[in-house]
Amino acid sequence: MKQAIQDAVKKLFDLNVEVTLTRPEPEFGDYATNIAMQLAKQIGDNPRKIAERIAEELSLEGKYEAVEVAGPGFINIRLHGADLLVLARQEPYAAYKDKKVVLEYSCPNAFKELHTGHLYQTIFGDILARLLLIGGAKVQRTSFGGDVGLHVAKCLWGMVQELGGENPSELAKVSKDSFERARWISQCYVIGAKAYEDDEVAKHEIDELNKTIYGFHDHKDETSPLAQMYWATRQWSYDYFDAFYDAIKVDHMRQYPESATAPVGMEVVKAELEKGNLKESDGAVVFEGDESKHLHTRVFITSQGLPTYETKDIGVIWQEKADYNFDHRYLITGNDQKEYMRVVFAAAEMFRPELAGSMTHLTNGTVRFGDGKKMSSRLGNVSRAVEVIDIVREKVRTLVDDESLVEDVALGAIKYVFAKYKLGGDIAFDMEETVSLTGNSGPYLQYAHARARNILAKIADNSSVKGETLYARPTEVRAEDRALVRKLSEYHEIMDIAIRQLEPHHICNYLFELAQEFNRYYERNQVVGNEHELHRASLVAMYADTLRAGLMILGITAPEKM
Repeated sequence: MKQAIQDAVKKLFDLNVEVTLTRPEPEFGDYATNIAMQLAKQIGDNPRKIAERIAEELSLEGKYEAVEVAGPGFINIRLHGADLLVLARQEPYAAYKDKKVVLEYSCPNAFKELHTGHLYQTIFGDILARLLLIGGAKVQRTSFGGDVGLHVAKCLWGMVQELGGENPSELAKVSKDSFERARWISQCYVIGAKAYEDDEVAKHEIDELNKTIYGFHDHKDETSPLAQMYWATRQWSYDYFDAFYDAIKVDHMRQYPESATAPVGMEVVKAELEKGNLKESDGAVVFEGDESKHLHTRVFITSQGLPTYETKDIGVIWQEKADYNFDHRYLITGNDQKEYMRVVFAAAEMFRPELAGSMTHLTNGTVRFGDGKKMSSRLGNVSRAVEVIDIVREKVRTLVDDESLVEDVALGAIKYVFAKYKLGGDIAFDMEETVSLTGNSGPYLQYAHARARNILAKIADNSSVKGETLYARPTEVRAEDRALVRKLSEYHEIMDIAIRQLEPHHICNYLFELAQEFNRYYERNQVVGNEHELHRASLVAMYADTLRAGLMILGITAPEKM
């Protein structure tokens, strides 16, 4: 269609143009362009007259059902029904074909529980990975988190208090359940964190313990009592991450621990210091900011000789590049990391110029409950990811009678509410809206899919026609079908936008609108027992398949019954 319009403009006005098509309201047509208004000044004529000439040219061969001019010069094009069916079956464009992509997300720290922010980033990252895969990319999912550092020292200090000393054998008394172990580790961290704030002696001990923990890695200490406690509970954390990812039904990521990236980063930073790209300041190694580029000064090695987060982040970038030789690297963090990552990316591109333009930092806002309160991770008051899932699960039980559906519907509710907000803004987690069988929610769309499958099941039970014939693709579009088929024809376009822009909220909006369009169709047109039953069943099947495909991309199960 774009080419046809370009050819018409070339023939009529001897001009080469780029054509943009939009989707107008259904009553105006299937596609529209304002190319005539763009050309009016250049051609020196009334845009409506220009539009009429282009429309006349487009109508000559009968490719379109109608080409009409509206308003000051819009050209509205209405497709033949057969072409709408072709569009409805079209696959999304492989925008990232054969690109090697690293997607780093989730990024929990060992020795801490996952909170609501991790729940959001893990689910959103999983959806982005699916979009990239559909777009043809070769995707590597990674996660980067702290297994060394002050938070670990606080936690290990708290464990020593809880176990009555450096007694690794006492760990056997802790539950073997991964989630219970994570809860116990978190409680130990709270003890250590409070002592660090309130007790100068404890603070000094924890600071020294921080250096000792780095030594476990540097000196390969796995036998001293404290080292045994560290390595055992570190593994508990990774087991907990795996159990959590299984529970929310997402693919696992390759974990890059800070202990592994710190030595890599240290080598890079020391080499760049010698080159003059970094500076020494009061015994520390720093990256000097540049106000003209909105970059602030950051410390890469402390005056105590320890690597900072900046150095560890440089290390993970270098490792991911070595392991996967990525064409592009995407990183998802909270909005609070935006300025920090600007410096890290700027430093990385200074150290290694070939990285320029190959890394994108995506940031998310804050998850808030319906009352507007932030889901916080303050000391001792962590909004745990598992608690959010538990609360939603209990709410779902008030909606569905079948216990076997509870988990899928609960996860569908959570994943959908996270996907339907554009990345960057805050997420309003209103329980009544999130867990609802009406409105723009995951459970509503799951129910819509089950309802469509139920219609098909009734036809299968009553019809003499069985098997594939019952679900054959429609071969024609009747007047009453057109609005539904037109909506189905938009699927691949919406997917193209979501894939290119990495914005799944477009899919959510589309699926909700599609379900509403089907409801209007079903209210006006009897399906089961109608003389056109098989034809209409083919449309119901196409609709159900489209819903299921869209939900699958969001990581949401589409139940057959509900």
